Amino acid sequence: MIENRWNMGSPEVLVLGEALVDIVETEGGVTEHVGGSPANVAVGVARLGTSVRLATRLGRDARGERIARHVRDAGAEIAEGSWTDAATDTARARIRSDGSAEYEFAVAGIVPPAPREHAALVHTGSIALFLDPGGETCLAALEAARGQAMVTVDPNIRPALVGSRETARERFARAAAAADLVKLSDEDAAWLWPGAELLSVLETIARPGASAVVITRGGDGAIGRARDGAVVEVAGVPVTVADTIGAGDSFMASLIATLVERGVPADADTLRHAMGVAARAAAITVSRPGANPPTRAELEG
Repeated sequence: MIENRWNMGSPEVLVLGEALVDIVETEGGVTEHVGGSPANVAVGVARLGTSVRLATRLGRDARGERIARHVRDAGAEIAEGSWTDAATDTARARIRSDGSAEYEFAVAGIVPPAPREHAALVHTGSIALFLDPGGETCLAALEAARGQAMVTVDPNIRPALVGSRETARERFARAAAAADLVKLSDEDAAWLWPGAELLSVLETIARPGASAVVITRGGDGAIGRARDGAVVEVAGVPVTVADTIGAGDSFMASLIATLVERGVPADADTLRHAMGVAARAAAITVSRPGANPPTRAELEG
């Protein structure tokens, strides 16, 4: 396990990336929920009882205040420097009949403030990692943290925002090389490496140095590769789906909480356990509308 070097008053987990409002369209009407993959992860980690700070970009408007309140109510903090005079970003999600979501984004470019404290774990991904200005800030933070803290990455690919496949793959490769654990979805894998088998994707991501790689497969569970090269699978948890918003983020948040408590999974059994807990977290999230990750009591209940 990596030594915990964070100072008194600093978070165990530092999350870098976007926070936005999901404008959700269903047959029943339009609702708004706090979203953004990194913000969802920060909330999920906090609800599991782990100290976390979110470095993001929030407008000084009603939506920005709503996001900050949501994050703080979960027990997470907003990093200094996260506020801006620009409007808070939004994502319009149209919910299909199977509960999956199609997104349309209105984002200005994420520039998370540079972290000023040590943390036990640094996480980033999604729009903030790929969209400039800001992407290089996130990459630099990951590379600086490598060896000083655990590092986790979730690309959470948004094809309309990440540029060309080649450019996105190069940036993701840099992030993965700095990471101890990488989590991505099968949809991310299919976009980054069209036609590739998931086992091949696991090996490709692990080769530069990631100790553990996990690929989620929606209702079919997840597959992962541990530090020792062992490949493990966990089944999905049967549940009635309200929508799939935030499922992957809840999975990621659970993995992060496990890493802070137990370190990076080094073998098949440890990784399988972490993935199984994360699958339960994702199932709870998809059973209710919006990105609404479980508390520790709900996850352990």
